[in-house]
Amino acid sequence: MPEGFLPSFLGAIQACLSILLVIFYGVLATQFKLLDGPSAKKISKVCVRMFLPALLITKVGSELHADTGTRYIPILIWAIFYNLVSIGFGLLAVKFLKFPAWITPAMAFNNTTSLPLLLIESLSSTGILDKLLLKDDDASSAVSRAQSYFLVCAIVSNCLTFAVGPRLVDAENAPDKEEDDKQEDGGEQQDQDQDQDSHSDVEQGHDELTSLLPHRIHTGRQAAQKRAFHIGKKHWDKLSPRTQEVLLFAGDFLNAPLIGAVIGAIIGLVPPLHRVFFNESMDGGIFNAWLTESLKKIGQLFVTLQVVVVGVSLSSSLRKMKRGEQKALPWAPTLLILVVRLVLWPVLSIAIIWGLCTKTNVLSQDPILWFAMMIMPAGPPAMKLVAMADVSGADEDDKMTISKILTLSYAASPIMALTVVGALYASQNAMA
Repeated sequence: MPEGFLPSFLGAIQACLSILLVIFYGVLATQFKLLDGPSAKKISKVCVRMFLPALLITKVGSELHADTGTRYIPILIWAIFYNLVSIGFGLLAVKFLKFPAWITPAMAFNNTTSLPLLLIESLSSTGILDKLLLKDDDASSAVSRAQSYFLVCAIVSNCLTFAVGPRLVDAENAPDKEEDDKQEDGGEQQDQDQDQDSHSDVEQGHDELTSLLPHRIHTGRQAAQKRAFHIGKKHWDKLSPRTQEVLLFAGDFLNAPLIGAVIGAIIGLVPPLHRVFFNESMDGGIFNAWLTESLKKIGQLFVTLQVVVVGVSLSSSLRKMKRGEQKALPWAPTLLILVVRLVLWPVLSIAIIWGLCTKTNVLSQDPILWFAMMIMPAGPPAMKLVAMADVSGADEDDKMTISKILTLSYAASPIMALTVVGALYASQNAMA
């Protein structure tokens, strides 16, 4: 047994257990009816659309400089590589082993945001990361760098999840569904216009400004919106179906976290912007004490709140399992998902990144970067898998099976302690 293995392993176990406890607190909140499914969805939405972009702006912006920008290029390439390889594994399993289609996103998209971010914070409190610090480094800056690395990786994962995920869950029906949606857009818009006219008074309440006519008089703003919609639809209809499909697919990649990351990258790479946002107030940081600090505060909410939401979602899944018929869990797909996510990818990622560190000069001399990249492909599937199943129209049996697999995957997540220890020793070996 390597020297210091037991303390490192115990520290990793403690970090993993702290994450499980935060998830458990979400379960408790559901059991005591402090939170429920709809409220968890609203919290998750504000986390992804507001708190995560704020976290990306502050973390990426503060860590990204003109001289450190190249450090993030390997992370983007690595994130694209392991996600595409995971998708390939899933497609092969569907084609040759006749597994259900939802196994592909379950194997491809792991939790790349809240779980690793909280894991890094927990590892820092145990002192494990101190072994990877260079002479001029400190634990606080190392944790901040590691979080920025994971966030950049999460950008790729989120984009692929939003754009490719629903198509992978139900690849056969997805195109037809999109076409049906396009055909229904015009009719729905007309219905919405009529419904808005007839029901807006009811929604807003009657007062002295309420119209006495059966339909509301259209304001200039409403007319402009309607005219803009019809002009846009006319130009859209002129495009070929292939062009429309490409534009829709490209549009799926645009999301709030990506916008936050782009803003953070611009702030970080432009020296005047970096100075006003992140320098001390006496050194020209006119936005640091109020704007940047406020973004940091709401960004920090994402890390813990999103893990609590995972607990709420798992609790809701368990309740559905109790209410529904106990259909047997398909052990072959479940075992394959667990092996790929918690065993295969940790072994492959540690070996690949260790080889790049010791045999090439592709990666910068930052052990925290090596450690983070080794952990990125590991971990349980993302909770977004349930939402993907809803979007793709999966039946209730499949949704129940997915919920059971997610519950089992997160219950088995302490296995990641072995991944943490393996990545720690591999990074230390590469430092020698």
